Amino acid sequence: MSIPPDLKKSLADYKHTSLFWTDLLFLMSNKQQTITATGPFRKFAVTAKKLSTETIEMNEDMTEFNSRLTAYYKQLADTWNEAQKEYSRKVPELPNDIENMEASKRIWIDMFENYFTKLFDSSEFAENFGKLVTSELEIAKHWNNMTAALLESANMPTKKDMDEVYQELHSLRKRIAKLEKIADKEVT
Repeated sequence: MSIPPDLKKSLADYKHTSLFWTDLLFLMSNKQQTITATGPFRKFAVTAKKLSTETIEMNEDMTEFNSRLTAYYKQLADTWNEAQKEYSRKVPELPNDIENMEASKRIWIDMFENYFTKLFDSSEFAENFGKLVTSELEIAKHWNNMTAALLESANMPTKKDMDEVYQELHSLRKRIAKLEKIADKEVT
């Protein structure tokens, strides 16, 4: 299931209009904001355009995600309905007593297992699920970019900064361990 052409055009128009107004507002207000803003607000004024652009791009990815998620649940619901119909067709053939409840349960499990195995093995399901996960990762990337921009504008360490600190800390611990081994050998 892909995005209909008219929705794609609407999204493109939305993106174009949003970027136009974001650029215009940025140009109109940037100089005044930076003159009067101090501290983290000055940096935030500079990163406001980046945040707007990330939000607009994230909206496109969220549309794709929602479209893929709808298709995913439709595939699951259709498979459930088909399996349930087949089960309902076969069960009335069994007498409704305690002894046949176990047989009925085994039929239900077999039906659903077969139908869902076919679904999960299908290329259509795999393609949709792959695109669903990809669009979800794209949304997460936009959130990470926006968070990094906000943290940077507030003079706070970003994930990248923290990763560098952890790498350096790990390197220092290894060096200290080596030096302690050398010192222990020299003492003995």
